[in-house]
Amino acid sequence: MFKKFVLAALFMSASVAFGAQQIKLAVLVPEGTTWGSNLKKLSKEIEAATNNEVAFKIYFGGVSGDEPDVIRKIRIGQLHGGIFTGKTLGDIYGDVRAMEIPFTFYDNKAKATAALAKLTPQFNQGLKSKGFINLGFYEIGHVYVVSTKKISNLAELKGVKIWSWEGDQLVEAMLESLQLVSVPLAIPDVLSSLSTGIINAAYAPPLAILALQWHTKIKYLVDFPTANSIGALLVSDKIWSKIKPDQQQKIQALSQKFIAEVNQKNAAENDMARAQLKKGGVEFISFPAEDYKKAAAARSTVISKVKDKYISSKIIQTLDNEAK
Repeated sequence: MFKKFVLAALFMSASVAFGAQQIKLAVLVPEGTTWGSNLKKLSKEIEAATNNEVAFKIYFGGVSGDEPDVIRKIRIGQLHGGIFTGKTLGDIYGDVRAMEIPFTFYDNKAKATAALAKLTPQFNQGLKSKGFINLGFYEIGHVYVVSTKKISNLAELKGVKIWSWEGDQLVEAMLESLQLVSVPLAIPDVLSSLSTGIINAAYAPPLAILALQWHTKIKYLVDFPTANSIGALLVSDKIWSKIKPDQQQKIQALSQKFIAEVNQKNAAENDMARAQLKKGGVEFISFPAEDYKKAAAARSTVISKVKDKYISSKIIQTLDNEAK
């Protein structure tokens, strides 16, 4: 009798797990990174909190393609969500890119974090209108220009050949305003292009510069943050609507908890990455104080190019009020 009870219990448990609502997520981050480990822990917590009725199935390391590929697969139902960064978020809902308008926060992380918190409800509403539920924003870090040639001030950026993501309207506006030469490339091609001289420069947070091995080809880091990079964990509202409201609340609460942990670790890891770059011989260049005024002018030019075409003037005004 006892054996029958145990078998019945096991069968019921397996049936619940088998019948779980599976949310398929695709991410570029490798499984063994801080982000990857955090996602795996989040998935386990969600399964436990929902009594195995909701489960994440995560495809790590870009095996499902880059961010645009993942979006296309979500549209046709092959996938349900993933972690998306600046350009892709902007392709979904342009106003989110307000957070990455260049020369807004410089190295003031506290202001950037506060502004993101203030604007999150508006961003979430906009993303929802485009068919996505935002489970939380990642603060990826300050973006720096790295180069193979020494750049001592903003004026010396003129004519520098710099990598860019094709179709990124905000980055294109910034590069035009600074008179850089944009060279669109896929991320895997940046390293070899720095080596061969196809490009002289690229841009990323310090942690990404190390992870992508760019530090092996560059000699200089311009210690003058151009922007603050963000990402978001999005799921399709089609799959979200199949989840019970009480479970949605649990998933959102757990997601925000785990993303906050990543953000805290990410800030520390970016600081460590800066130190490692210096230790490895990368020279950090500080621009003169007067370049901050020139950067403000460049920012105004960028805004004039994207305002009400890509990013609404309303959200820009709100951002500016928060950034003061």
